[in-house]
Amino acid sequence: MAEDVVLEARNITKFFPPNIYANRGVFFTLYRGEIHVLLGENGAGKTTFVKMLFGELKPDEGEIYVRGEKVEFNSPRDAIARKIWMIHQHFRLVENLTVAENVALGLASRLVFPGREVKPRLVELMEKYGLEVEPDTLVWQLSAGEKQRVEILKALYAGAEILILDEPTSILSPAERQRFFQILEELKRQGVSIIFITHKLDEALKGDRITVLRRGRVIATVEPSQVSEEELVKMMVGEDVRNLTLHLTRSKTTRKEKPVLKVKDVWIMGDRGIYAVKGVSLEVYEGEIVGIAGVAGNGQKELAEAIAGLRQVERGEILIAGVNVSNKNARFVAELGTAFIPEDRIGMGIVPDLSVLENFMLKLYYRREFTERKLLIRYDLLMRELEKAVKRYDIKIPSPHYPVRTLSGGNIQKLIIARELARKRRLIVALHPTYGLDVATTAAVRRILLDESMKGSAILLVSEDLEEIFELSDRIAVMHEGKIVGVFRREEANLEAIGRLMAGGKKEAVAEAPA
Repeated sequence: MAEDVVLEARNITKFFPPNIYANRGVFFTLYRGEIHVLLGENGAGKTTFVKMLFGELKPDEGEIYVRGEKVEFNSPRDAIARKIWMIHQHFRLVENLTVAENVALGLASRLVFPGREVKPRLVELMEKYGLEVEPDTLVWQLSAGEKQRVEILKALYAGAEILILDEPTSILSPAERQRFFQILEELKRQGVSIIFITHKLDEALKGDRITVLRRGRVIATVEPSQVSEEELVKMMVGEDVRNLTLHLTRSKTTRKEKPVLKVKDVWIMGDRGIYAVKGVSLEVYEGEIVGIAGVAGNGQKELAEAIAGLRQVERGEILIAGVNVSNKNARFVAELGTAFIPEDRIGMGIVPDLSVLENFMLKLYYRREFTERKLLIRYDLLMRELEKAVKRYDIKIPSPHYPVRTLSGGNIQKLIIARELARKRRLIVALHPTYGLDVATTAAVRRILLDESMKGSAILLVSEDLEEIFELSDRIAVMHEGKIVGVFRREEANLEAIGRLMAGGKKEAVAEAPA
């Protein structure tokens, strides 16, 4: 079996000052034609480790071998030369170029008409691996699943034999996720070796081997047939799965007479110049969680952003606590007592190069209690607020003055939530709040939302995770093609009816709950 080892890491250690070990003594092997899963909670060191395998970071200790030869990578170019390619969680494509042009970008500049010249080989790869996508389509017109296929095609066109996939399913719809695993099986059958980073237990069990990382160390390498989901969770977080409160109990709420949020016949334009939201009406009451279910791209994101003051309303009205906020700015909406947890935590939720403290204070620094004579910002008071939030939300930070980009995804998400909930909120708009989070952080975020609803906040929850929708919501609204096509009370909802509506099934199949 040793001759089948295509990649090996021995005793890999990575240290970040002042006192953080991202990885410590990691041993890892990858075989030809294998899907090797890296499993661990946010901050376990998964992404740091694979960045060293791809040349984006250099290990402080340890050795890397590719096909039996010791290597030192000074940049990703060195890794690519060894036929290693990493596909990042956030795609690195040029939206205004075609599929073929994106594939050509990494090639030698001698190509005169790169898009045209790569197409024949590109079509061959599509047919060989089942990666269907139209070469002449502009990238911005593609779905998330199609964009991911373009990233894989770029790697294969460049001759990659080892693929590193960082959280590859986190933005895919259920149908795209199923198709993605079919593609992985075909890649594996053709001899491609795959390192698959995930925090999802069901996905981990689809691999050939699973290596579990916790706090930068390898806990175990096992085969899926040897472990249960509960055992994997215990390896990941170091405690019994039953202690994580994975399945929360939602007590029945008594709805108040007046809604906190009222959306009346709202029409919103999408980024492609066509209506993304078409005549949506919706109400959310004090202490109520209304979940919006739907496949990505059906108007949920645009609706949430318009409520938060980040997108224009073409027609209709949005009222928060009786105040018309249609086309008001985000600060006006926030000052009415609205919290917004965005889908894109890196691009919209934080400023990566600002410190943890500076990101935390973005919605606090101008408030009267944190200024002196409206001239000076009281950093000492803001620091105290941050310290309380770090303790309350269990945010792990090396220092308040470190760039926030150095935190794990889960800690960034908890920091955003802490900032948004630093003051009492009438309304919380949560857009995919547990996207990309590990099992423990997911449970913590869900518990926070339940606690806030029990305190009286109205919550609009947008999620593609139907388990999350069912677990948290008092009412469930389904969006399809920009419209609400069904509304359910939680106790009356069933997965089959909601799934049918999400896929564009007939409305007559559903008995609606009154708004």
